[in-house]
Amino acid sequence: MNSKRHLRVVGDAEPAAPPTPVAQAAAERSALVGQLLVRVGRGDEAAFDDLYTAVAGSVFGVALRVVRDHAIAEEVAQDVLVEVWRLAARYRPEAGSGRTWILTMAHRRAIDRVRSEQAHTDRLRAHAAKATASHDDPDTVVDTAHRTWEAQRVREGLALLTERQREAIDLAFSKGFTHREVAASLGIPLGTAKARIRDGLIKLRDAWEEER
Repeated sequence: MNSKRHLRVVGDAEPAAPPTPVAQAAAERSALVGQLLVRVGRGDEAAFDDLYTAVAGSVFGVALRVVRDHAIAEEVAQDVLVEVWRLAARYRPEAGSGRTWILTMAHRRAIDRVRSEQAHTDRLRAHAAKATASHDDPDTVVDTAHRTWEAQRVREGLALLTERQREAIDLAFSKGFTHREVAASLGIPLGTAKARIRDGLIKLRDAWEEER
């Protein structure tokens, strides 16, 4: 008797509500990122163009929330997207969504950057404290040295690019332009803008690989 009553209650239960349009769209975007990431892992450069468009803004947002500095967040985002291209083959869909994989990478890289910045700042402050022969204000000395250090690696990397690649990457990262906005700003076809950004990122990746 009890089992019949239980079965009747279960049978009368209301079906689960279908996902909202917003939730459905988010799930579709997440699935697309995972598919693109798998293709990038196979060396598909066109897939990397689409993946960049899909996640670059979110990667920058994660970095900015952690480092709280626009310029440094741009550098972190650039590093992460290069890492995505380099490490995409390691992604396993069964382990989780591609979007989560990428944003976790961005969060970790941003935290590493904060720690690195703090360590270098501490060393610079210690050095400046000993520079008693200088007539400059110690805080000014430290701030100037710190800004020089944090920009050095990016400057060195960008110096390896062509002028056109630097111009496109600057618009994409410094100003947050989409691929279409980069193309419109430079007066070039969309495919050309994508190629300049992609080739520039690949060149940066290869250069930074040689440093390790």
